[in-house]
This record gives sequence, C-alpha cells and structure tokens, in this order.
Amino acid sequence: MSATLAFFQRLEKERYAAFAALAILSIASALLSPFFLQWQNLLNIVRQVSYTGIIALGMTYVIVSGGIDLSVGSMAAFVGCLAMLVLNAASDAGLQQGTAVSAAVACAVLAGLACGLANGLLVTKGRIAPFIVTLGTMALFRSLSLYMANAGEFRSASSLFGELGSSAPLGIPLPAFILLGLAAALAFVFKRTRYGRYTRAVGSNSRVARYSAINVDTTRLAAYTVTGLMVGVSAVMIAMRFNSVGSSTLGVNYELDAIAAVIIGGTSMSGGRGTVWGTVVGAITLGVINNMLNMVGISPYLQGTVKGLVIIGAVFIQRQRQ
Repeated sequence: MSATLAFFQRLEKERYAAFAALAILSIASALLSPFFLQWQNLLNIVRQVSYTGIIALGMTYVIVSGGIDLSVGSMAAFVGCLAMLVLNAASDAGLQQGTAVSAAVACAVLAGLACGLANGLLVTKGRIAPFIVTLGTMALFRSLSLYMANAGEFRSASSLFGELGSSAPLGIPLPAFILLGLAAALAFVFKRTRYGRYTRAVGSNSRVARYSAINVDTTRLAAYTVTGLMVGVSAVMIAMRFNSVGSSTLGVNYELDAIAAVIIGGTSMSGGRGTVWGTVVGAITLGVINNMLNMVGISPYLQGTVKGLVIIGAVFIQRQRQ
C-alpha cells in the first residue's frame, strides 16, 4: 500500500515539475520579448504544438509500455500523401466536397491505424526490437511518400479542405480542440480502464505482467495502433492547414518533438509510468521554447540542438530521481 502511494506521489511531483517548467519559461519569454503575450502569438503556439502534441499522445502509450516509435514523422508524410490522393480522386470523380473531404479523413485515419498496426505486429509477433522496426519503417514510409509525389507535393483540389484547416471555433484553432478532446479520452483510458493499468504494468516489468495473466503482446500492439491513429489524425489536420502535402517536408523531426514532449511531461523512458496530460504540458513547453528562440533571434538551425539537450537533461533528471 505504501509503495503504491509513493508511486502516485512521485507521479504528481513530476506533473507539477512540468507545469513549473512551463510557467518559468513563459515568464522568461514574456520578459525577453513584449510580443510573446500577444493573443495572436499565443494562438500560433497553440496551433503549432497541436500537430505534434496529438502524435505525442500516442507516443505516451508506446513509451509507457516499454517501446519507442521513430517512424511517426515519415508515417505522417505517407498518410498525408494517401489522404490527398483520395481527396483529389474523389473531387475529380465529381463527388461533393463534403464527401471528398470525409473520404480523405477516413483514409488518413485508416492508413494511420494500418501503419501503427504493422509496427506493432513486427515488434510483438516478429520479435524485433522496437528501435530497429521503427527505424526501418521510418525509411520505408518516407521512401514511399517521395515515390508517390515524385519528391514533390500534392495540392488539394477542394477549397473546403483548406477552409477546415484554417477554421477557429470561438477564436481557438480547430487542432487545439482536437488535441484536448483526444487527450481527455486517452487520459481516461490510461487512468480509469484495465488497458491503462495493463500498459503501465507491461512497461514496468513485462515478465511479471505475463505471469499475472496479462497479454503483453496485445497490450503493446494496441499502443502502437493508437499511435498510428494519432498520426493519421495529425497528418490530415496538417494537410488541411496548408491545403497541400510535401512528401519531403511533412513530418520532418516530428518523432523528436513527440518524444521530447513525452519526456518533458514526466514519462519515464524506461517505461511503466507517465501521464497523458503531462505530455500535453510537455508539448506546450516545447512550443514555448521554440517560440522564445525565434523571438530572441536564435538561428532555427540550432533549435534541434536545444531539443536534444532538453531530452538528455530530462532523462538525466529522471535517472537521478530513480
């Protein structure tokens, strides 16, 4: 009983640490630039972090279950290309714009599910290390995207598609509402359902979980499938935003952003513990860091350096706590 209480107390401390880091960075950004607190700038931050934040929600499940997924960025490009092909084909066939957009969204979601399922099957049934599997599929998805678009881009033939991407109900970008809705649903599953408990148990000690009659393979397979679903949602939202899909640019470094958001949010890289809402805070924190670097004139080429240092620092702090 005392061990369980200590576990949840540590979880709460890590969540508060993520909130504290976000508050400190926000105050520092406001002091460094008078433009940081402008409403339009804050909306831009929210919009930007929503795309990678949605992917990071699924990545939370994968990392907590003891895995990793390096393919999410290339998968987003692949799924986005497929969705755009379906959209344009439906438009050329004379279907109504609403029907064409619905077909594109369905294609993105189903393609994302299929890609995540493929990763999960290779890990669980193929008995291949998650790092190797997703490293291979990362190259595979990007290569297929480049082939389909001839290393170029697909542009939408539907005006409705672009209008949805730029919509902002109540003045808030649509991707932000989707991020919060998905986070609420996945947080409920993570904390209140048997599958959520199984995911944490498998990540903590897969052998003990197997002895406890938990289907380890099914649990991990579901985590990768959820990640694929999140990639599908994010990819179609990005395609709507730009009304196009660049086969060589969409999703670049998204895996780095997603993993960084998960780690900053307090999820352990060794698996077994983490929170979905902590990941949301981590994604926003990362967005504030990027925005602050842009405002103070730091070269965009150095932003990857900062993200890398943040990941290393967060993992080091976790190690010290353990």
